[in-house]
Amino acid sequence: MFKRYLIAGLLVWLPLGVTVLVIRLLVSFMDQLLVFIPVKYQPETLLGFNIPGLGVVMAVLIVLITGIIVANFFGRQLVAAWESLLGRIPLVRTIYHSVKQVAVTIFSSQGKSFRKVLLIEYPRKGIYTLAFQTGDAVEEVKQKSGENLINVFVPTTPNPTSGFFIMVPDEDVQVLDMNIDDALKMIMSLGVIVPGGKGNPVIQEATQELSAALRGEKSDKDSK
Repeated sequence: MFKRYLIAGLLVWLPLGVTVLVIRLLVSFMDQLLVFIPVKYQPETLLGFNIPGLGVVMAVLIVLITGIIVANFFGRQLVAAWESLLGRIPLVRTIYHSVKQVAVTIFSSQGKSFRKVLLIEYPRKGIYTLAFQTGDAVEEVKQKSGENLINVFVPTTPNPTSGFFIMVPDEDVQVLDMNIDDALKMIMSLGVIVPGGKGNPVIQEATQELSAALRGEKSDKDSK
């Protein structure tokens, strides 16, 4: 009984605590943008106290105004001139163009990146994992391998932002009907959250008991 109540309580406070912590870290990080404002014009100097979240508002405004500027002909010319300047700096050129190409590929609505959830055998035959298609392999690789390969990103658990890039023959890939959000939830939860399934039985039982308690009802186990 004690264990069930403890798990039920954790199911309430653990997600809430992690959510608050992540939001606080993001807000704190974005608030660092305020250091670019002269000290005498910073909100803390003018108002006498700090207002959390102003950095987030500032970041959104900067991104929005930048998008408005570069959406017209004059803005595109400025960006072209800026990229031309960066292209003359060896190390900066490599990093900038690589990051931009990745961003353009991911945010493009017509690209193949992260549009499909794949089921592949990795790291060996007989063991399966979820992966995401990032594009088609280059022609040289296809010709020398003699196979029609596709670029695949295999995320790590529980942090899907890191992982492995591999090239897999398209015949060894199964495209799933699972959407990207469900796949990421499954990866981040170590397989606990399963789309269309009941997931971990202990957590499922605790969730049912918590739901019944909130409704003032008895759970199935208590009623037996």
